[in-house]
Amino acid sequence: MGVGAVLPGVSGGVLCVIFGIYQPLMEMLSHPKTGLQKYKHMIFPIVLGFLAGFVLLAGIIAKLAAKEATVVTSLFIGLIIGTLPDLFRDSARDGRTKACWIALFVSTAALLAVFMIIKYGMEVQLAPNVGWFLFCGGLWGLSMIAPGMTSSSILMLLGLYYPMTAGIAAMEPRVIIPFLLGIVVTVLLLARGINSLLTKRHGIICHCIIGFVIASTVPIIPTSFRDGREFVFSIAAAAVGFAAAYLLSKLDKTA
Repeated sequence: MGVGAVLPGVSGGVLCVIFGIYQPLMEMLSHPKTGLQKYKHMIFPIVLGFLAGFVLLAGIIAKLAAKEATVVTSLFIGLIIGTLPDLFRDSARDGRTKACWIALFVSTAALLAVFMIIKYGMEVQLAPNVGWFLFCGGLWGLSMIAPGMTSSSILMLLGLYYPMTAGIAAMEPRVIIPFLLGIVVTVLLLARGINSLLTKRHGIICHCIIGFVIASTVPIIPTSFRDGREFVFSIAAAAVGFAAAYLLSKLDKTA
């Protein structure tokens, strides 16, 4: 989950589903009294693993991004696209109705319109501060409880992703404290509702999530490169990211 929290496209929620801990986690978050007692043996290793994966990988990404931001972004885009086939398959678990296609179209168009307005129609300069790091944590909390919802690509578009990961890697309290607070508050407020929606309207909600993933990816696709070398490396990075995400889902199916 920690790795999924840092890598755009590799949702922590999706990894929970893959490793079979999503349902126990939702039960613990939705009904803490009974859930924590039932799954208490899972709490420590999950929290320890999350922190280890998140902090260590955040530092690596911050260093790479400082040198080759376009190539790193292309890798992330490949990872995002590589998760889509598995998300489409999971979204059709109970069949794919007309309402599902409408949900996919509306969610994609609506969020993409918002991002395009922010990117091209408005001059938005988000200065990283405590409030925005709290917002980052809130988005991450949402991605943890909604499989397929990747917050990183949204934060990359808003210019908050790299300052946040750099702050986490450096263990800066002004970044880590509001970030963790945002995660906790979001999870506690929304876990029960999202769990109920995923149970009752699985297909529609999953198609909305796919739409959000697509819409948050399009605006971060690089459109300019320093030279031919950067272009070639960016294409290669996107291909590697796609293959890694796609093969991970295939490996899980055969495990």
